[in-house]
Amino acid sequence: MDDVVLVIGTRKGLFTARSRRGRAEWEVAPVAFPSTPVTAAAVDPADGRILAAVHSPFWGVSLVESRDHGRTWSEPAGEDDAAPVAFPPSTEASLNDIWQLRFSPTQPDVVYAGVEPAALFRSEDGGRTFSLVEGLWDHPHRPLWHPGGGGLCLHTVLPHPNDPNTLVVAISTGGVYRTTDGGDTWEPRNRGIRADFLPEDPYPEYGQCVHKVDFHPDAPRRLFLQHHGGVYRSDDDGESWTRIDEGLPADFGFPLLVHPHRPDTVYVLPLNSDEDRAPAGHHYQVCRSDDAGETWRSLTEGLPAEPCHASVLRDAFCTDAADPAGLYFGTRDGCVYASRDEGESWTEIVRHLPDVLCLRAAVL
Repeated sequence: MDDVVLVIGTRKGLFTARSRRGRAEWEVAPVAFPSTPVTAAAVDPADGRILAAVHSPFWGVSLVESRDHGRTWSEPAGEDDAAPVAFPPSTEASLNDIWQLRFSPTQPDVVYAGVEPAALFRSEDGGRTFSLVEGLWDHPHRPLWHPGGGGLCLHTVLPHPNDPNTLVVAISTGGVYRTTDGGDTWEPRNRGIRADFLPEDPYPEYGQCVHKVDFHPDAPRRLFLQHHGGVYRSDDDGESWTRIDEGLPADFGFPLLVHPHRPDTVYVLPLNSDEDRAPAGHHYQVCRSDDAGETWRSLTEGLPAEPCHASVLRDAFCTDAADPAGLYFGTRDGCVYASRDEGESWTEIVRHLPDVLCLRAAVL
């Protein structure tokens, strides 16, 4: 079986956990970047390089990289002191945080960064320098987007697996947008998503509080979406959406991910509600559908039996690429749980960390 390195970004530093004996045992390395929030991470599937966003209270937001699975870290910009992600002066905007990093599956040197305030940046040199994607920044909807509870952030970037010009992003609270011309123009893709918090227009073209979107590279036209209220599926590139949360213990939540090998298998981690952001029923339960959302199962074996009250953030849930796939989620009270059998059973692999902001896994 495969061993895995797990990158754990927290409110106070970055941790890496390595599995032994085919993910049966785990060893956690000492903290890197202590007392510094690590808000996003990505693993390059081509060579295993890890890129992470750290937010120093003194120096602001920067990027770090590791080419040895998290043993050592450096700045990809080398000796250049300029911030790799920065708004042009003409925008009169300043970077608050990086919430998403994504390597392109088709262009080896292209990396995307989704940031707050809601904007997309693109690097063509492996993350050393980034440029603002002006087509999205200049979109006529942008002045009408408003911050959600977590700020106005672009938190999901989904490059098409075959077409470098096609990209899907999700913004809280803007919604889903798609480009097919490399970012020059963008179309909203929110039809059929109900926004109960906008009673005067419950199906708006924009302004949706989308929490997470994912797809499988073998079926990129099929998208799954966790909304502020409801879980949805689209079978037409996001042109229209159908609600699929019947059978779930709650329709609110943040994380959502698709199985790495099965396009019809999707996972969510429901929370009680927007007013009670604790695990549904106050018990952690990962819910899995193997039929694209038609039916759901709650997977709880090995998770705590006692009541739990810490939530799970949108990027604190991930999968590895092993077979069978491993799943991992981290909580806001500093625990990380792992499954090496696709969610059927769980083990707590680390506790007493700061609250977990993001997780990414790489097969060694």
